[in-house]
Amino acid sequence: MIFGGNTDFAVPAGYLNTPSIGIPPAPVAEAVEAAVGRWRTGKDAPSDFDEAVSRSRGGFARLAGVPADRVAIGASVSQLTANVAGGLAPDARVLVAEGEFTSVTFPFAQRANVTEAPLAKLAQHVEGHDLVAVSLAQSADGALLDTAALRAASEAAGVPVMIDVTQAAGWLPLDVAWADWIVCGGYKWLFSPRGCAWLAVHPRAHERTRPVAANWYAGDDPWSSVYGMPLRLAGNARGFDLSPVWLSHVGAAEAFGYFASLDLAAVRDHNVALADSLRTAAGLEPQGSAIVALEADPARIAEAGIVASVRNGRVRVGFHLYNGPDDVERVLDALGAASG
Repeated sequence: MIFGGNTDFAVPAGYLNTPSIGIPPAPVAEAVEAAVGRWRTGKDAPSDFDEAVSRSRGGFARLAGVPADRVAIGASVSQLTANVAGGLAPDARVLVAEGEFTSVTFPFAQRANVTEAPLAKLAQHVEGHDLVAVSLAQSADGALLDTAALRAASEAAGVPVMIDVTQAAGWLPLDVAWADWIVCGGYKWLFSPRGCAWLAVHPRAHERTRPVAANWYAGDDPWSSVYGMPLRLAGNARGFDLSPVWLSHVGAAEAFGYFASLDLAAVRDHNVALADSLRTAAGLEPQGSAIVALEADPARIAEAGIVASVRNGRVRVGFHLYNGPDDVERVLDALGAASG
């Protein structure tokens, strides 16, 4: 383990399932445990969680490279993406990557016309669409978006872009502040409990975003706008907030504090080195991603003590800062491949 001490994580050898569920470092788990203790003894009031939500919002804003007042909080990627889809005309044309995760595509598909294109050629298909929605790192196999090409194509065509960074934020330094919307779930690479997500809304996209789940917490002053009419939502991205899942944001606030002590470029280099060493040994080209999809027998992988997942018929593994070369060797042994 190259970051923190061995006491930071209680991750068993062979845990390679971060693309499904990230494991928290000790400070995050302890913060949530303490919050549960306060809950069970009646020591909290609802407003006591505002500080954790603010820290969570600010933490994601720093990671995304945007001001905190551009960030809305929610519970899931699909719920926040629905705010973007809600601003589209019924006949809108949305471009997505082939095989994209459905929390990105389904909110658009139930309202607009969705067209798929290969990820590597996505930028070539931008013109003629009303919006592009795509993940920075693909869930199924970790393939990375060419952000420079997409930015150039979208700006040339005047087409807005939403980027889901769920499978990238936490191991890949982000350079997507130019996007109209940035959406992210926190329970994978960001060490947070499930139930917290964020949507960064660029000022130019604010009027094209619809608060489809408008609620009291999105009010201009949540604690004084809880009853009665008229509708009075916050004028910034808070107007798209969902009422927070309290314990999740307690964990997220602590997780972003933990990330503030890390060099994300070093985290990327560590994760990618492990993933690409596995790919090379397995006869695959390096991909530059922390996620690897393998043609392998899931039962054999599990028998080897490896915790992974199956996506699109392939075994998916992911390497984070609590993984090391021994995890690579464990997978290679299970594959029956020579490690060199």
